[in-house]
Amino acid sequence: MIVVLTDRQLLILEAIIRNYTEIGQPIGSKALQEQLPIHVSSATIRNEMAVLEHQGYITKEHSSSGRVPSLKGYRYYVDNIVKPAKLDKQSLKSIRNSFGNEFLKVDEIVATSAKILSDLTSYTAIMLKPDSTDLRLEGFRMVPIGHQQVMVILVASDGTVESQIFNIPPEISGDELEAVMRLINDQVVGLPLNQVITKLHATLPLLTRYLQQPAGFLDVFGNVLDKAVKEQVYVSGRMNLLNFAHDNNVEQLKSLYSLVNQVPNISNLVDNDKGISVRFGDELTNKLLLDYSLISATYDDGHNRQGLIAILGPTNMPYAKMIGLLGAFRKELTARLIDYYQNFGNFN
Repeated sequence: MIVVLTDRQLLILEAIIRNYTEIGQPIGSKALQEQLPIHVSSATIRNEMAVLEHQGYITKEHSSSGRVPSLKGYRYYVDNIVKPAKLDKQSLKSIRNSFGNEFLKVDEIVATSAKILSDLTSYTAIMLKPDSTDLRLEGFRMVPIGHQQVMVILVASDGTVESQIFNIPPEISGDELEAVMRLINDQVVGLPLNQVITKLHATLPLLTRYLQQPAGFLDVFGNVLDKAVKEQVYVSGRMNLLNFAHDNNVEQLKSLYSLVNQVPNISNLVDNDKGISVRFGDELTNKLLLDYSLISATYDDGHNRQGLIAILGPTNMPYAKMIGLLGAFRKELTARLIDYYQNFGNFN
């Protein structure tokens, strides 16, 4: 059953949430009376609070007469009431200045973004790189480094550079390595990354002219490609999460820190829906995060590829401010990525 709150109930719920996000304390009817934009008696406010409590939108904390929002109340607020706050000019300027450095690859931009967002919010910031399935192989080199070893270097069309050291048999000459490098460049440079290995396997008969065991080389090549196309997650401000833990149990704090220190755990938390979404503790499928909320948003890299940006903080975070900040931040990040591609010409 869908419950529709009256205008007065909406104002009271909003005021209770605003008060709790600002000072973290329950609020009573008399204090609410002073905060509401309409004139109403404290008795009427108490009656409306009783209705909201009965419907599960607010709850009484301990023996206090004041009320605090419930998760249901936060959900209703985010879905029906909240209006993103407009970012002030100084904060916007600060974001743009933070992106002022020259970056050599997309990874640096995304990693820096996590740091900027964590600094701005004092929360834990999570960034997922844009999907890499349509990237192309921009360049390939093999650099001898001595002791019968070469470094295999791959450059993707977004500027990503990956490398791995490969052992070569002593009988392979420098000329043969050059021939292998020319052959691979001719066959696979310019192809989508997800087609490179298939194409190389088709050229095995040609590679055997120069390499006695080309399969081992292709394994190394595949490992480097995997690093280039895998989902990459960047997290900044991990320790901030501990600032909002209600339980000082050492083992629980360790588990909480471990949670945000492992990439699979973090990437499973975020919501890949388009736009901006808010998920609360009971929706995050981890009992360690019952007192936390996660706001996430997709961002575009200017080439129809999307990444994801999120902040993980306490349930009583100021949602209007944080949603507004995230909306402005993703626009600046997209602008920075577009500028990167235009300046470096890495995307084909």
